[in-house]
Amino acid sequence: MLDAFRQQLTLNGFSDTECEQLCQSAQLIELPTRHILLHQGEIAQEIHFLLDGICHSAYLTDKGKEFSKEFYWENDWIIGFESLIKQQASPYLLESLTPCSLIALPIETLRVWREEKHGIYLKLLETQLMHKENKERFMLLYSPEERYELFCHNFPDLLNRLNDYQIAAYLGITPISLSRIKKRGQN
Repeated sequence: MLDAFRQQLTLNGFSDTECEQLCQSAQLIELPTRHILLHQGEIAQEIHFLLDGICHSAYLTDKGKEFSKEFYWENDWIIGFESLIKQQASPYLLESLTPCSLIALPIETLRVWREEKHGIYLKLLETQLMHKENKERFMLLYSPEERYELFCHNFPDLLNRLNDYQIAAYLGITPISLSRIKKRGQN
């Protein structure tokens, strides 16, 4: 599994030295479905790279509501930069939705890299920024129907791995709206 991790790092522009540094502190974690990696209100001790499976982060309200923050799947970094930068508890829950294989890296390593303005930290930050900008553009510029079409086109394998409730949450719509969009598409 570390070879798969090293390969993804190389594909994302990490040098051999950076790959070696990351692999030295990496730990492989295997998780079952619905395992909580980080409770809302806990301080993160690790960052993760998802090798296999699907994870989900969500904000939980005092009134029992859940708001999806993000879904993560193969080759995604899972890093709570807000918690890292402010050195505070996580504002969201992080859990596995399927059995998962992840690489865990100590958050302390990331803090050191941040202080040193290390190239690895900058690459991770850039990766997250690009992902956030893409997601923001996806949510702001496209109608719910267009978001569903783009989701189907870009992530066809996820259609069978996520239920309609989860897909709707990713698209930022209700499951009822997703059902209507799917029905209109069949006509």
